Amino acid sequence: MNRELLMLVDAISREKNVERDVVFGAVEAALAQATKKLYQGEVDIRVAIDRDSGDYETFRRWLVVPDEQGLQNPDAEELMMDAQERIAGAEPGEYIEEGIESLPIGRIGAMAAKQVILQKIRDAEREMLLNDFMSRGDKIFVGTVKRMDKGDIIVESGRVEGRLRRSEMIPKENLRNGDRVRAMIMEVDLSLRGAPIILSRAAPEFMIELFRQEVPEIEQGLLEIKSCARDPGSRAKIAVISHDKRVDPIGTCVGVRGSRVNAVTNELAGERVDIVLWSEDPAQFVIGALAPANVSSIVVDEEKHAMDVVVDEENLAIAIGRGGQNVRLASELTGWKINIMDANESAQKQAEEQQGLRALFMEKLDVDEEIADILIVEGFTSLEEVAYVPISEMLEIESFDEDTVNELRTRAKDALLTMEIAREESVEEVSQDLRDLEGLNPQLIAKLADAGVHTRDDLADLAVDELTDITGQSAEEAKTLIMKAREHWFTGQAATAVHE
Repeated sequence: MNRELLMLVDAISREKNVERDVVFGAVEAALAQATKKLYQGEVDIRVAIDRDSGDYETFRRWLVVPDEQGLQNPDAEELMMDAQERIAGAEPGEYIEEGIESLPIGRIGAMAAKQVILQKIRDAEREMLLNDFMSRGDKIFVGTVKRMDKGDIIVESGRVEGRLRRSEMIPKENLRNGDRVRAMIMEVDLSLRGAPIILSRAAPEFMIELFRQEVPEIEQGLLEIKSCARDPGSRAKIAVISHDKRVDPIGTCVGVRGSRVNAVTNELAGERVDIVLWSEDPAQFVIGALAPANVSSIVVDEEKHAMDVVVDEENLAIAIGRGGQNVRLASELTGWKINIMDANESAQKQAEEQQGLRALFMEKLDVDEEIADILIVEGFTSLEEVAYVPISEMLEIESFDEDTVNELRTRAKDALLTMEIAREESVEEVSQDLRDLEGLNPQLIAKLADAGVHTRDDLADLAVDELTDITGQSAEEAKTLIMKAREHWFTGQAATAVHE
């Protein structure tokens, strides 16, 4: 019988082109599964087959667990103190075994053994095919639509399958069985049966990879795509930079008569692409990203990581785009929050900011409106600047003498100290449940405290735009933080959507 077992293993190994160990493992699993049925409860059985002789032994085994943990499955676990009575030195995580009578192979249910063996072989073949496919280093999966699976599309390339989820398809794109499909390989999830390769046609990375294939200069390192933002199937923006002064980054990506960009557009169901010149200067980058709109002026707020962009009436609609698409994509591309406004709105906002700054200087420095206005005209925008800019710069102000400058600096420092003490007291009022909330750091906690947000419920009550105004975070970061704060409201339920 043992000789027949070895012959069977060799035959299956050759037929299916899998390692003998894989087939032996399948037989061992089948024997173990059949043996388990002779026992009550969830016992753990191990079968070991000698690869040379075909002889095999069967063991019942128990996992050693710490005494304080207790037994979760008494049929297959043993407390450490009991295990050490049987085997000296047994440690948690190890197994203790006891030999039991082996089940004759002839008594194994033929169908059960066959199913286990075939499944093991299929798994091994699948893993081998997948490893061979991934070893090629392809980033784009090219295949044909094989079938639909609960709204997802299963794409087949050779004998390897990928899964294109509905959320990762291009909207209004109608793919049918047999259609040729290209998609970005996002991840490989071996826990998924059948189609372990997760694909996307909507990800920005897919567009970047398509350009890399169409534009040889990118592969050569002469050009680089720094970022990409997409509204799949509608419009996209990419930011490019040239590492060779002789190469025009935008013209190279467009190609002769638009051949290169058109190839990408055709692949993505007509998605229009704006190619933007990347710049180290954030303001210049944003101006380029808002094209085709012309920008009149721009104000950068480093603290809130935001920019106020002023355009004239003719360019207002272009800058915003249909449904806010242009400014949204520009914001995603650059990583900056962009506020579009016309000249009147900008003037009104500047007037309000100046009024607030005037009131701050008058109150904290105990000066009249005239002194406050002089500071504003000279470019001072905070108490920190009044307190700590080089004294030589302040002495250059014609309206101030040395005594005035020293007095203003002293008052500014005293005001900052008083405000810091008040801020620390406010932070102390922040509840522990808010301090412990994942995603918060001391800086964000201080900003929330300044705004009167002291509890987790206070944070949960905020709208996204309110939180972004307080912390300067992106809308996505603010939304995530609010949802985290609301989790305790929806125990056992799905959290409701955040109203932006």
